Amino acid sequence: MAKKDQYDQATLDAAAQPNKPRLQAQFMDSVRPKISEEFGIKNVMAMPKLEKITLNVNVGRHLDGTKVPNNVREAVLHTLTTISGQKPVQIAAKKSVSNFKVREGYITAFKVTLRRDHMWHFMDRLINIATPRMKDFRGLNDKAFDRQGSYSMGLTEQGVFPEINMAEQNFTHGMNINFTFSNSDEKLSRFVLAELGMPFKKPEEKKKK
Repeated sequence: MAKKDQYDQATLDAAAQPNKPRLQAQFMDSVRPKISEEFGIKNVMAMPKLEKITLNVNVGRHLDGTKVPNNVREAVLHTLTTISGQKPVQIAAKKSVSNFKVREGYITAFKVTLRRDHMWHFMDRLINIATPRMKDFRGLNDKAFDRQGSYSMGLTEQGVFPEINMAEQNFTHGMNINFTFSNSDEKLSRFVLAELGMPFKKPEEKKKK
């Protein structure tokens, strides 16, 4: 009877746990074993790990004197809040750059940093919903990695996210998206993102160019 009670309690405890985001479950159940096989990494603690995804919209070139115009500010805040579910933070310039009309201390960008479940859910929507909606999309650049394995990509307009109704927007803007990894390098991060479905350009399409 005790064993049955223990089993029932374990079942209840498991049922009480929130479901893992789909891509996180895929990474843990499918991608990790492939990493061990492909790269010989057996220790889970040594596996590459996606730490955060950062969304950044630069508005410095739209400054009207010392302030960001209201329509620009409202559009960017609405976009980042809607697609991320988080409130963006303002980024002020650390130094003046005359060529870009940027002055130290003035707001030049808005940023959102996603971690844990928010990060995985956003990545799932980006890969499977947003990127296929990009105009003339033929795949993402698979060379935009740094030495630590972090990956950067850009979007030219917020309308690729179905949550954004462009008919209601009075300002069109793009954004930079950065995937920050730990315990990684260019090859490892590319392998992880590709296995999770990141639509990189295919080799045959590169040759045609």
